[in-house]
Amino acid sequence: MMVVTCAGVAGSTALALVAAARQTSGRVVCILNSLDCYNASKKALGNYGDCINFVIGDAKRLLINDYKSADFVLVDCNSSDHKGVLRAAQEGTANHGGALILGYNALHMGPYWSDTDEFKTHFLPIGEGLLVIRKGASTTKAGTNHHGLDCRKRSRWVVKIDKWTGEEHVFRISSPLPEEIKA
Repeated sequence: MMVVTCAGVAGSTALALVAAARQTSGRVVCILNSLDCYNASKKALGNYGDCINFVIGDAKRLLINDYKSADFVLVDCNSSDHKGVLRAAQEGTANHGGALILGYNALHMGPYWSDTDEFKTHFLPIGEGLLVIRKGASTTKAGTNHHGLDCRKRSRWVVKIDKWTGEEHVFRISSPLPEEIKA
């Protein structure tokens, strides 16, 4: 599940998530703060607005209580309480396998993000600025076998460049580790 919080009207960012959801058979939830934003978003997105589950309410409360199983959370840093929303996204997803949390429109925040390590963010100067927060699952012994060995899946990233279009494609390939190695 992908969740996006918008400071105003949902637009091209929400459309990008709709495209990703179609590729992954996922679900997109858009949290808005007013009925006016909802009506304007439905109008702006046209037919694609039907592909998004719109919710009107407090993003912090919704992320902690209702959308804690989200795999991907996108937060508009133009919102008045973006810091609280980012914190809520981290708290909500921490006990459910973790998530990738992005803050967009972060460029106008200036040195604020570089002065604090509260979120352990990576700032990327892409577009209007992008904050990347990888929130992993809580560390437990759940991924170990009876010998104390790590049995979680191993993964590696493969990058391929399309020689005709120049597009970069990134794939994650996972395979489980063997439980026991016999000599």
